[in-house]
Parts: sequence; structure tokens; C-alpha cells
Amino acid sequence: MALKETLKQKIEEFRPRTTRLVKEFGKVKIDEVTIDQCIGGARDIRCLVTDISYLDPQEGIRFRGKTIPETFEALPKAPGSKYPTVESFWYFLLTGDVPTPAQVDEVCAEFKKRQVVPSYVWDTIRALPRDSHPMVMLSVGILAMQKDSKFCGFYNSGKFNKMTAWEYVYEDASDLVARIPIVAAFIYNLKYRGDFQIAPDPSLDMGANFAHMIGQCEEYKDVARMYFILHSDHESGNVSAHTTHLVHSALSDPYYAYSAGLNGLAGPLHGLANQEVLDWTLKFQEKYCKDKEPTKELITQALWDTLNSGQVIPGYGHAVLRKTDPRYTSQREFCLNTPGLKDDPLFKLVAMIFEVAPGVLTEQGKAKNPWPNVDAQSGVIQWYYGLREWDFYTVLFGVGRALGCMANITWDRGLGYAIERPKSVTTAMLEKWAEAGGRQ
Repeated sequence: MALKETLKQKIEEFRPRTTRLVKEFGKVKIDEVTIDQCIGGARDIRCLVTDISYLDPQEGIRFRGKTIPETFEALPKAPGSKYPTVESFWYFLLTGDVPTPAQVDEVCAEFKKRQVVPSYVWDTIRALPRDSHPMVMLSVGILAMQKDSKFCGFYNSGKFNKMTAWEYVYEDASDLVARIPIVAAFIYNLKYRGDFQIAPDPSLDMGANFAHMIGQCEEYKDVARMYFILHSDHESGNVSAHTTHLVHSALSDPYYAYSAGLNGLAGPLHGLANQEVLDWTLKFQEKYCKDKEPTKELITQALWDTLNSGQVIPGYGHAVLRKTDPRYTSQREFCLNTPGLKDDPLFKLVAMIFEVAPGVLTEQGKAKNPWPNVDAQSGVIQWYYGLREWDFYTVLFGVGRALGCMANITWDRGLGYAIERPKSVTTAMLEKWAEAGGRQ
């Protein structure tokens, strides 16, 4: 495939850069580690490398150097849509190049071949208790496909070569990205639609096909395209991306690695947050705006009541960002440009909270970042379109995040990154160095 050949050329051109940095400049210091970083989750320690995306505190996420608006503007659009196809974005993440329409068509055709999910995967998922969490089903479904891993087969063949290993990761990664929306739609239909399954439509791109398979309306095709792209990557330090990278650094194949990444994504401090934000917003609406229009005065007082009771405002604040998350802004713009959605009571409430909350949080003085993140908006859109089984929202996140994780580990193998193995210290050591004013 032309995409794989393009990627091969780029990897071979890139390798000397990494080799030179390690060989000639390996001892150059780029950061220092403090005790609070050591205990506090390695926050802000610069020790991961990725060229797929970068999270700037002021600009937000950049995909291959482009902001979200620049990415949406540059990539070829789906027919009749203002949004790019996920396939065009996959090409862009892997290569850094904006694909031509012909190159996008080639990826779409390739995904159609790859998206056939083995029947044993359906049997495995169906064997789980029907009330299992959908993220358990997704993680198990991805892991079940490991049996046919091309990378694992290559490693076990006795012909393993670290210079060409990336090619087999690419094959697994491409299979996984093509199949994961099929698996996700199957899980949704199994759990919430009485196991009424809709076959994939070979004429549709990935986002549109997902909407089709879960019985959604025409408008939702753009929701899926936008959602999967926005949630694809957030540099390498977040739990799902880092876990995938860590597991794959042991030469575990992409299925092992991403199943592990999904398990991290399922946590309430990561991918589950959008579900919790929506739950809070619905309860907030019921308590304060059941029969009232959400005015600034009403919402201001309600937010102060919330904070004074010891609660937080979910969806506001971010570990890195120090302004409104551009992913929030993109989804807000979608709502404002969609008739019906912009007048939806729940969206109007979220929009009013957006106008008021940053000022309230700034006045309170406890929040480092009083601005909304992606989770403050995403659940509202799903709710509007009738996808109200919010324990499925993290599965949607997982479909999108596969794009970034799989692009990253393909490049990890292409550049031959080592197994990740940080050095640990004891609390006694930290106490000794603290008394001495530093490690001697």
C-alpha cells in the first residue's frame, strides 16, 4: 500500500535524527526532577518522545504541528460534509502529510478489507455477562484479536529484525483501527438495542459507518467524525497513550498494548470523566433550572452554592491546559451551528455555565485553570442525539484514542525505542535528600 511505503521512507529518513541525539547529545540535561514530581505522578517531567501530537498550555493540542482548526481546514472532507474523514486523519497522523483525495480513497478501501472482525471475537464478547461494562467488552474484544497478531507472528518466526519490526506493528495497528468501530457498534447494539446488529455499509467512511451501524441519523455521521478525531491523541503522557506505549515497549503486540490502554482509559480520572460531567450537569439542571431559563444570575449563585458545599465543577480545569480546551470549543461550535441543538435546554445550560464558571472559579482562587476541558461538552452532544447510555461514552473515546495510540507505537518501533524502565527511590531516600537540600 502507498501509505505504508510513504511511512517506510519517512521512518528511514527520521532514524538518523534519533541515533544522533542519543550518540552525540545523550548526556545533555533537559530537565530536573523535584520531590513533588516524584511523588505526584511524574507531572511535567519531560521524558517521553512523540511527534504525533503536542499539548501546549496556551494553544491546546497540535496534531503534527497543526491546531484543531488548522487540521479540520487542511484535511480532505467527507462527501457533503464540513468535516474530514477519520481515514484522512489516520494518514495525516502517521505521515505528517495532508493526503490527497486519492490517497484518502486508498486508505478507505484498505480499511474496508481490514474491518472484517473474526467471528470468535463476537463469541468471546457474547460469553461475557450481559451487564458487563461496555469498556470491559471492548478491552476483551481487542485482546481476543491478539491470536492473529502479525507482529507476534513475526517475532515468533525466528526472523525478527528490529529494523523491520515496525512494518508488522503497522499491519496490526491498521487492522485494529479499522476494526475497533465495528466492535464498538456491536457492543452498543448487544447491550442497548436487544442485540439488533446492523451490517457495515462498504460505501461509507469510518465515522459515517459507525453512525449507520448504531442506527443513528444523518447528522450523527459528522458527530462521529469530529468526536473520533478530537479524542484521538493528547501527546504521550496521558494514561491511555502512556500505558499503550509502556506495554508495547516490552514488544507486546498492539492488541496487548491497546487493551491495556483501554483499561486505563476506563478510569474516572481519565476517559470516564465525560460520563461524570454529564451526570452532574443533568442533576444541576434538575435542581436549579427545571422550570427556569438559565440566566447568568441564576447560574452564578448556583455555582457558588456548589463550591461552598465542598463540591467541584466537573469538566473545568486541566492538568496541562491554561485556557479553554480547543476540543471543547470545536464541539461548542458544532452545537451552535446545528439547528435544534443550539436551542436544546441542556446545551443552553452548558453554554451559560461556560460564560459564568471561569469568573466564579477565578474569584474563588483555588483553580489553576478555570476553563472548560473536552469533557464539559462532549456528553451533551451524545445525549441530544439519543445516545443516553452514558457508560458507553468511554467506548466512543476509546475508538478515537486508538488512532493516536496506534500511530505512536508504529513510530516507536520504527525508531527502535527502548523498553521503558524508570528508576525508583524509597521514601527514606527522599527524606534524606530533602534534609540535605538535594541529592548529593
